[in-house]
Amino acid sequence: MIKILSSLSKTIHFSFALTILLFLVLFFFNGGFVFDTLFWSSICRFLHVSVAIMWIGLLWYFNFVQIPNMSQIPDEQNPAISKVIAPAALFYFRWAALLTILSGSILALLNGYLYDAMTLSISSGIPKHTVIGIGMWLGVIMAFNVWFIIWPNQKRALGIIDSEPEVKTKSARIAMLTSRTNTLLSIPMLFTMVIAQNLY
Repeated sequence: MIKILSSLSKTIHFSFALTILLFLVLFFFNGGFVFDTLFWSSICRFLHVSVAIMWIGLLWYFNFVQIPNMSQIPDEQNPAISKVIAPAALFYFRWAALLTILSGSILALLNGYLYDAMTLSISSGIPKHTVIGIGMWLGVIMAFNVWFIIWPNQKRALGIIDSEPEVKTKSARIAMLTSRTNTLLSIPMLFTMVIAQNLY
């Protein structure tokens, strides 16, 4: 077991194997599943929640841990963050954002409310679709910020692409303020997602 836990890839593979085993046990004791829209919707919801945890978890890591404490890190240790940890975190951060939007859209499509939610239920007037639509739009805005504002500016700020020092400084501030904007939007986004599932 220590060998498995000592390797991230082995840990993740074992976790997936455990999940599949759990699925098969549930499948057996449930007398099988009907592979209908409800089944695939459940699988899609699992994927959606998983990548959303990765996305928002990293967003909160940046804003609650990394950014507030960067000034306390000695200058000689800064490259460890800017050259190693931050680029790796940003890789998972941006792809998790994209996969969250894609899986959420597929989930809404499978459940038949994608159009209604994205139009805030103007035509049907279904409150649940309005609420989840607000959450979806907040998520879309946040994902847009990740790919088209945060990531391009972080590439300059971290030196992934060559930039003048003043450009790096400006880019770092833009990335930070946009990330802080996403943090501001993340709580109402999560709130609307949760209450849409539980109050309506």
